[in-house]
Amino acid sequence: MILYWVAILAISTLLYVLLDGFDLGVGILFAATRKESCRHVMMSAIAPIWDGNETWLVVTGVVLWGAFPIVYATLLSAFYLPLLLMLAGLILRGVAFEFRHKAERMRWVWDASFAGGSLVAAFTQGAAVGALVEGLPIADGRYVGGELGWLSPFALLCGVGLCIGYALLGACWLVGKCEGDVRDLGYRLIPYLSVGLLVFLAAVFAYALAENLQVMGRWLERPYLFVFPVVGMVAAAILAVSVRQRDDHAAFPMVVIIFAAAFGTLAISFWPYIIPFSITIEAAAAPHLSLAFMFWGAGLFVFPLMLIYTVISLRVFRGKVTSSTNHY
Repeated sequence: MILYWVAILAISTLLYVLLDGFDLGVGILFAATRKESCRHVMMSAIAPIWDGNETWLVVTGVVLWGAFPIVYATLLSAFYLPLLLMLAGLILRGVAFEFRHKAERMRWVWDASFAGGSLVAAFTQGAAVGALVEGLPIADGRYVGGELGWLSPFALLCGVGLCIGYALLGACWLVGKCEGDVRDLGYRLIPYLSVGLLVFLAAVFAYALAENLQVMGRWLERPYLFVFPVVGMVAAAILAVSVRQRDDHAAFPMVVIIFAAAFGTLAISFWPYIIPFSITIEAAAAPHLSLAFMFWGAGLFVFPLMLIYTVISLRVFRGKVTSSTNHY
């Protein structure tokens, strides 16, 4: 039962990163153009599904709260400030999404809010992941780092890196979803964002070597982890070819594979820890009766229904959007 909830947690987290990642990326890229027609198309490209994408963040939080309460308490203690900033960013972009098309003179305020909220949300998520990789100050199963114990150069670097990664996801989504100027904008940005992401990965690797981060030892102990970077490099090569050939349908799946490979690398590097390298999955899990009780509700019905809803919504709203499309 513990492994079942670990799998649910991993799947819901990955789905959030991929699904809300591309619409946060579109929000970040919103500042890359000032043409109202382009911004209208960019909004229409994510309008039908962005609310559902953010639901996976709620699922992740609920699973942590019910199945791994120690982790939930520890992460909230460590990340109160970035969590508040992330929620503020998500709320701001949500309000801007609804208000900008009704505003006239003050539309620029909501445009800036949409882009800024997306950027803040993406940055704080990346900083939190960086802090986890580097290791939180934990003693006797409790966080002891204070309000800024998570803050470090590595966490800030990871915050910037995730912003670049989400922007790449967003650019590839626009390529597959849009036509005309917005599609061309996506194609122009993908090479720059790809190089930026590559530079970020190189910087992370160099930092990990210089600081002798504990996660590096896992790579030496588990050489099969190199399968994931190989998969990511193959996907990156196919992405480069698809951009060169202007293949609209290949770019987004390839960047999804790159993200999934990176996620798999981290997940297996951390195993069997759920908070690296302090709290194991077994130690963090709720009692068996609690896990079983959750299974008959959230596990057996809610989670599958959400998967079905996500698949149906993506299928219903498939296809290209144009300047005349209005989904919001």
